[in-house]
Amino acid sequence: MSYQPELPLIVQSDRTILLEAQHPSYEEARQAISGFAELIKSPEYIHTYRITPLSLWNAAASGMNAEQISGILSQYSKYGVPPTLHKEIEETVRRYGLIRLERDGEELLLSSDDSVLLDDLYSYKSLAPLLARRIAPGQFAILPLHRGLIKQELIRLGYPVQDVAGYTEGEACPVHLRETTTAGVPFSLRPYQQEAVEAFYANGSATGGSGVLVLPCGAGKTVIGVGAICRLQQATLILTTNTTSVRQWISEIRDKTGLDPSLIGEYTGERKEVKPITVATYQILTYRSRADEDFPHIKLFSQREWGLVIYDEVHLLPAPVFRVTSGIQATRRLGLTATLVREDGREEDVFTLIGPKKYEASWKSMESAGWIATAHCREIRLPFETTWRESYAHASARQKFRIAAENPRKLEVVRSLLEKHADDRVLIIGQYIDQLTQIARQLQIPLVTGKVPESERALLYEQFKTGKLTRLIVSKVANFAVDLPDANVAIQISGTFGSRQEEAQRLGRILRPKKGGNQAHFYTLVTRDTREQEFSLHRQLFLAEQGYPYEIIEM
Repeated sequence: MSYQPELPLIVQSDRTILLEAQHPSYEEARQAISGFAELIKSPEYIHTYRITPLSLWNAAASGMNAEQISGILSQYSKYGVPPTLHKEIEETVRRYGLIRLERDGEELLLSSDDSVLLDDLYSYKSLAPLLARRIAPGQFAILPLHRGLIKQELIRLGYPVQDVAGYTEGEACPVHLRETTTAGVPFSLRPYQQEAVEAFYANGSATGGSGVLVLPCGAGKTVIGVGAICRLQQATLILTTNTTSVRQWISEIRDKTGLDPSLIGEYTGERKEVKPITVATYQILTYRSRADEDFPHIKLFSQREWGLVIYDEVHLLPAPVFRVTSGIQATRRLGLTATLVREDGREEDVFTLIGPKKYEASWKSMESAGWIATAHCREIRLPFETTWRESYAHASARQKFRIAAENPRKLEVVRSLLEKHADDRVLIIGQYIDQLTQIARQLQIPLVTGKVPESERALLYEQFKTGKLTRLIVSKVANFAVDLPDANVAIQISGTFGSRQEEAQRLGRILRPKKGGNQAHFYTLVTRDTREQEFSLHRQLFLAEQGYPYEIIEM
């Protein structure tokens, strides 16, 4: 094995990759491996990535083959690539598409060119009941209602299914994109937005029509969703995180398409409209008055002949919606997200039931092109007061995190940052309502939480957009789908433990392109040498993978 010290990677037989963060070729190598490897940790000098079966299957679904993946590793590795790893990559990538779901007339078939493999899998008790009957060697008929369940079971056994069985056509809904918005502003899809739509649609073939589009916050994922609706021209059910987001979707559809507003419905706790284009919240679909009852609003999935279901912020998809999605695999499905990271570890279910990653735009490439703001991330580490340090020392692990997160010294730092950014639009974001309420009272800044009525939230957001308000304190209700394009500073005072997706979403609140310098500033305040600092390192993993280093400031 040759040694090339000038290269930036060390590739190891346990599927880990070590990347020198200070190497001149760091950015080039990071971008090259990001399509098939996941970042595990990112301290100052060496970043650790891991190649997983799912990361390889997503790469395979996007068109990469084992030879290309091994070639990238060989190109950048100091010590070459262990021969065993070449073989493991080849075997894992080969498994994607080894088993297929196909359609023959009205018959749904599970097929494989390796008939022995299917016979072996048939011996599994979990799989056999889902196979209706053997048609031929390497081919079984299955019931349509088992289409999703079979895919879930097979990926658990290590065999991701390539589903090319196609889709049923939904109710027609003629709709087109405007050339100018309702305000008279010229409009068209940006080049990458058009690419994302076409990657999903795939010329209407069975290889398209289901999958996930991954783009940074602020890149206009809602507009991409609207573009997909116009491409398909069919009735669409859109699922999103909250009522604010529902109304933003409706506003975008009205603004950027010629669709009659009477054909767009809101399905939330306040209204129950089922129209050719219906936008609903995950919360209303998973609502039930008692734990032993069915979900009364899940019937929305069958109330029209939907041609497309859009899952906004698909990484947040709740378990009951997964179960329903398993039963509608003949309907086209589009997932939109800034990150495929799920804190519950159900990434395989997204891959199986929504579809593989069809398109991804890196955050830094979008930044370089000016489509999102240039972000500067800083972690400010603060000490404890002596009395708080004593309380922290005697607390449980969970209590330690909250005590550190609510460090009263954070108020002083927030004051200082507000003075520094006196002419900017600033969001102060946190997890704990008591902490946020206290800071709102001390600084005389409006506070938005889940208890604030939607009408009042909308008014505060509008005042922030127009500049009447330049500071706003928000709880985790603003983590997702809140459109405040002029916000250019975010101060995070507390968060949900080590949530990588939350860190990414909060940075995303300030990434819409800005007039002038197109700059954004993200501050996260943590208490030094505590559980909060430990969790903070984990929170930053996804953004580090996207090329965002954190400047550490010690107070």
